Amino acid sequence: MSGPSGLRGLRGPRLALIFPGQDARHPGMGRPWADSPSWFLAERASEVSGHDVAGLLLDPVHGADGANHPPRTDGAQIATFVLEMVILADLRRALPAAARPLVCAGHGLGEYSALVAAGIIGFDEGVRLVAARGKAMQESSLAVPGTMAAVQGLAPEALERAAESVREAGGRVWVAHLDSAQQTVLSGDPASVARCRTLARELGATGILPVPLGGAFHTPLMAGATAALSTALAATEFHRGSAPVVANADARPHHGPDGWPGLLERQLTGPVRWADSVRTMADDLYCDMFVEVGPGRSLTALARQSAPRVTRLTISEPGQLPAVPRTLVRSAA
Repeated sequence: MSGPSGLRGLRGPRLALIFPGQDARHPGMGRPWADSPSWFLAERASEVSGHDVAGLLLDPVHGADGANHPPRTDGAQIATFVLEMVILADLRRALPAAARPLVCAGHGLGEYSALVAAGIIGFDEGVRLVAARGKAMQESSLAVPGTMAAVQGLAPEALERAAESVREAGGRVWVAHLDSAQQTVLSGDPASVARCRTLARELGATGILPVPLGGAFHTPLMAGATAALSTALAATEFHRGSAPVVANADARPHHGPDGWPGLLERQLTGPVRWADSVRTMADDLYCDMFVEVGPGRSLTALARQSAPRVTRLTISEPGQLPAVPRTLVRSAA
């Protein structure tokens, strides 16, 4: 189930905090949180990154045609990360157990939020890394244009074989997100993705939707962003942390500090193994609640597909902050 009622009756919940990625971003997503006591984090992020983070969170982006358009990758990433940090801080006031999660994980960009939530990196370090990552990915996408598409109703193995056949013919397309048994995301150059989409329909895909992120993320076409990210990672201090983070690259829990620079570099050019990450948290670490922290509820929906028995809670607006039962407060103390 999803919602505050999912907290009732729990004793000492084994929480997994999960954070969505850039594709969860939407115009004006910070407006419901502008009066939050944690909004100062947006101002702090602006000082650290040089971006007008509050402006990115509060205002839709209009083009010359008057319609809303997604912001550049660098702006979208820093805005999404900071909003997740604002929501997390408010959540921890309402739900003390969220300050002591069993494990954290994030989808793509959300992995950086997970690292902060777990205490493996600090907030300022997270801002600097996300700013560097977003800038590098923006520049790489301009140099090597790409696109992404979510394929539904087709086994990941079948889609991978289709992508491999396109690559064998000289194309550049890969599986970028292994989200669930029902959804896999393609990424690559536009022509190759279009060819793979056609093959997916022929193989019986029930739906194919564009993923408007502005580049071929989580593929070798992002290799141009690796050097800048590596430099930022080398300047970052990683800590042991209070909880492990399940990495996108291998779907295994890592406490840090060792290994994270390499894992984050691999995530840039390799697939997000999200379905396996959910199963690691549910089956290997025995989590009994997934708490999605950030805009939208995409990860909650994916968790339902991969771990249907685990309780789910979505926190994307202030009204979803739970009224914590006294028994839960005592168990978390």
